[in-house]
Amino acid sequence: MPEPSAAESDKNLRHQIRRYSLILLVVALCLAVWGEVSRVRARASLGKEAAQAAIPTVVTVTPNRTPLGEELVLPGTVQAYIEAPIYARTNGYLKEWRTDIGTQVTKGQLLGEIDTPEVDRQLAQAEADLATARANESLSNSTNVRWKGLLATESVSKQDADEKAGDAAAKKAAADSAAANVARLRDLTSFKRVVAPFDGVITARNTDIGALINAGQSTGAELFRIADMHKLRIFVQVPEAYAAATLPGLEADLRFAEQPSRTFTARTVRTSNALDPTLRTLQVELELDNAKRDVFPGAYAEVHFKLPASAQSLRLPANTVLFRAAGLQVATIDGQKRVKLKSIVQGRDFGSTIEILSGVEADEVVILNPPDSLTDGVVVRIAPPAAASKDKSKPT
Repeated sequence: MPEPSAAESDKNLRHQIRRYSLILLVVALCLAVWGEVSRVRARASLGKEAAQAAIPTVVTVTPNRTPLGEELVLPGTVQAYIEAPIYARTNGYLKEWRTDIGTQVTKGQLLGEIDTPEVDRQLAQAEADLATARANESLSNSTNVRWKGLLATESVSKQDADEKAGDAAAKKAAADSAAANVARLRDLTSFKRVVAPFDGVITARNTDIGALINAGQSTGAELFRIADMHKLRIFVQVPEAYAAATLPGLEADLRFAEQPSRTFTARTVRTSNALDPTLRTLQVELELDNAKRDVFPGAYAEVHFKLPASAQSLRLPANTVLFRAAGLQVATIDGQKRVKLKSIVQGRDFGSTIEILSGVEADEVVILNPPDSLTDGVVVRIAPPAAASKDKSKPT
């Protein structure tokens, strides 16, 4: 077989070069197309991922429907059922005292005696003045009787007889005045004995033998203080939001720091029926049976009211609320996972939760810890239950 000529060899070589070049060009074009397609796909994937990442992930809760019956805890002040300071009603010096602090006394029991020499002398003088007045009255009466007899026989003028009658009436009035003065001084003398006005316990003795006693109620003049502790009064200031539910007959548990293991039951006996215009609180009085004297007057009490469960209300965690210019709002999520801001009316504040009077329904989904930048219509992603429960466990 004859060998190809140089021209044919050269032609074949050029043909092969063109073919290989065409193959390389096709390969290069395929690589370029594949690279561009990969970049487009990567860009689209990245954009999709960025769009997905831009969707906020939120934790949601639903309102709890719970009864209004709640335990309301408030501070209370304990006072004796009856407590009174004992003051002197006469002047003198304390002669002796019969009872000291902590003594149980009965009504009328002698607490102390006051030495009143000046009052005693005044009483003696008044009694002497009374005797003089009575003697003058007797003489004037007998004179008046005689002059009436003389007037009947026209032995004296009617004018003279009237003067004797008037003198008798004046002497009687002077005698009555002297008698009243004696009675007053005898009352003052009786005040030398300081007695208990009711059954109770002496809680203070602010005097001692030989102390100067001044009648009245000026500062420092209190001799004794007595308190009836068989029952105690507990006064509590109830906030306005709970005033309507705090009615006479409502029971409450009392707890004291000095007796942490014990609980005492008291009963609401009355309220002021009016709110304090400054504090916006209702003064409530409770009564506690203290026959065993387990509780001291003046103690600080922690009062636990159990409010009646007469209706139902919705509750939400406190960290679901947004404070906006439009007022209190919560962020709810509709069926398309879009945010809808709703204004609410808040009721009572229980600390970690709040009462919702209106604005949301029991079946609505509410965002927990909503960001301040959240607006209407934003699409959100709801966190899975595990993440939601973990978020709820964090302190707010």
